[in-house]
Amino acid sequence: MNYYSLHKKAPNVTFKDAVVNGLAPDRGLYFPGNITPLSNHFIKNIDEYSNHEIAFKVIEQFVGNDISKERLQEIVSETLSFDFPVVAIDENIGTLELFHGPTMAFKDVGARFMARCLGEFTSTTLSNRTSTLSADRQDTLSNRTSDATTKKQKNLTVLVATSGDTGGAVADGFLGVQGVDVVILYPSGKVSDIQEKQLTTLGKNITALEVDGVFDDCQEMVKTAFLDAEIDRTLTSANSINIARWLPQMFYFFFAYKLLHKQHKELVFSVPSGNFGNICAGLMAQKLGLPIKHFVAATNVNDTVPNFMVNGNYNPKPSKATISNAMDVGNPSNFIRIQEIFNNDLVSLKSAFSSYSFTDDETRDALSKIYQKSTYIADPHGAVGYLGLKKHGLKENEYGVFLETAHPVKFLEIVEDTLGVSVAIPTQIKSVLNKEKKSIKITSYQDLKAFLNR
Repeated sequence: MNYYSLHKKAPNVTFKDAVVNGLAPDRGLYFPGNITPLSNHFIKNIDEYSNHEIAFKVIEQFVGNDISKERLQEIVSETLSFDFPVVAIDENIGTLELFHGPTMAFKDVGARFMARCLGEFTSTTLSNRTSTLSADRQDTLSNRTSDATTKKQKNLTVLVATSGDTGGAVADGFLGVQGVDVVILYPSGKVSDIQEKQLTTLGKNITALEVDGVFDDCQEMVKTAFLDAEIDRTLTSANSINIARWLPQMFYFFFAYKLLHKQHKELVFSVPSGNFGNICAGLMAQKLGLPIKHFVAATNVNDTVPNFMVNGNYNPKPSKATISNAMDVGNPSNFIRIQEIFNNDLVSLKSAFSSYSFTDDETRDALSKIYQKSTYIADPHGAVGYLGLKKHGLKENEYGVFLETAHPVKFLEIVEDTLGVSVAIPTQIKSVLNKEKKSIKITSYQDLKAFLNR
């Protein structure tokens, strides 16, 4: 499998190189060179397969020969060590719970898969690193003698921006992975207390940089660092711009189909969307042959994509802070991949994809309505997904699924204040609550560069 840059100005690469590079040299996102639909027999007989077998069949073609089949099966098994239930909310709506992993967020799947893939690649990538450097840079690196600098040369650095859950999932997924350092950028004061604890308390090979700004500032710093020749580290990304973070998110759309297809209703998925990697993975699952009728991208007031779907003009803008903070993205990176899936044809896109935005007041109201209807406690992101289904409207022969992307405890104050109930603290969260936060505050790209080059 080869991958090409969506900017079309960089060489094609293998799965391994796309994962290690993170972003193409022309700042484009990587996209698979070909997508082969799965067999109709597999789709029709999906009940005969375990979740691990389904995931292996889904991802195998995208990995190619860069990881052996035996090791890829192990990676899938290690990644998917928790459940993905669908919980009924009413007669024609259910929620797909994606928060049963170690950090209680949907991003556990992509982070765990990527960490294991990168662990496979690290030794060979770094052993070949010196031979690919320019002569001048080889001389520069060979003259560095301190232990700290030697460590910096040997380790691959995973650089990631987070608007909430990505940081915690990546930190957990990569914790203690040999040969890999993780640097997480997050916007100060714009993630929940529990989310901040999850990404600032682990130590070891994980460092949190607290940015004076918004998520888009963090994301732009990451992209800039990738192409800065003056940075002394080998960098890759663990955001959904990285194919190893993005593609595994296809898995749980197949799992949901396996659970629901016997209802003999057409499926409509509503996905709370920030950087649009999750819903893009769902559209990739559809392209592989999964019979999903329609996708709804439900956003908060950061409405760049909903506006595009109305007027055809893509106008990114500064992000706004909301109670569904993981979706506070004004320029979603993965939307260009969605456009590529549909050959940049807006009419074709509209046939399979809709997008609507909602305010914080509407989100709180949805939390209350879901609870009143079913006693189900959703988180703000899931509530936005529910609103997407309601706005889109479901026909008699359709079943709507909204993704519950994080456990409500991660937004404890908002949920408890809105519903007037107490949310039990799960074990995964209790383990970090009393740990000491450790972060380094930065205000500019130059601060990030100085940290990386220290």
